[in-house]
Amino acid sequence: MTRPASRRWWSRCRNSIPRPWCWKRRGGPELPLVAALASASLPVVVVNPRQVRDCAKATERLAETDTLDAAVLAHFAEAVRPPLRPLRDAETQDLNSLVTRRQQVVAMLVGTGGGRAGAV
Repeated sequence: MTRPASRRWWSRCRNSIPRPWCWKRRGGPELPLVAALASASLPVVVVNPRQVRDCAKATERLAETDTLDAAVLAHFAEAVRPPLRPLRDAETQDLNSLVTRRQQVVAMLVGTGGGRAGAV
């Protein structure tokens, strides 16, 4: 998204009806945007993609395009009304990133046979 487009989008966000912004968790790329929305005192919630997919299957509206995916996500937010939860602080997010990375390294070592039993 270009800077002028993102500025227009941001001004629309700030002036919108205060319904929660609902984002699917995707492993991290959504965090800066979610943090920006939360710091602007806008209600935002990050949901489990599996739950959104299950909702789409139940309503026979499996998303094949971004537009359909957005419509399914909006329907999910209206139907389920996921609760707003406070965002994790920066230290907790950093710790979670380290734990996730450690799990990835352990899995790689076990998969390649490069680690000794009990060494990690």
